[in-house]
Amino acid sequence: MKIYTKTGDGGQTSLFGGKRTDKDALRIEAYGTVDELNAQLGAIRSLELTSEVGALIERLQHELFALGADLATPPTEDSDHVKRMGDAEIAGLEREIDLIEAVLPRLNAFILPGGTPAGAQLHVARTVCRRAERLVVRLIREESLSKSPAIYLNRLSDLLFVLARHVNQTARSPEKPWMP
Repeated sequence: MKIYTKTGDGGQTSLFGGKRTDKDALRIEAYGTVDELNAQLGAIRSLELTSEVGALIERLQHELFALGADLATPPTEDSDHVKRMGDAEIAGLEREIDLIEAVLPRLNAFILPGGTPAGAQLHVARTVCRRAERLVVRLIREESLSKSPAIYLNRLSDLLFVLARHVNQTARSPEKPWMP
């Protein structure tokens, strides 16, 4: 099978179920940004990480693929073959956040993104996640979709923030407070 199909040369692409839509449609922008986030996490996995953090990021990548499929499948399509993002995935993120936050020092000020290469890239991933969340919120408003994908992305950005702090703390890279 060839990687190129030429079916998108006119500026359209197919959603799951076969419906054609413009490549700059909000739905495509939303799941494209989720894909960008997934690629960012893949780049982070290539950096120096503990095996636990690497495994967590890989799990998140699998979940982001599922989220992308969810967003690429209109709610009117038969979606038995597509897993919809839901409460279980959101609760899983909350458990991870709680575990990591339990070992982090309390924050008393905003911190500057940075630290180790992995920590800094996790902060970049967090901002990509927030952009994906904003797009998904718009998509939900415009197409009356489930709120679960937006909630998932909201929790994921929180997880990426505490994960950046954890990675930096583990490497003994001090946090730099914002000085207004």
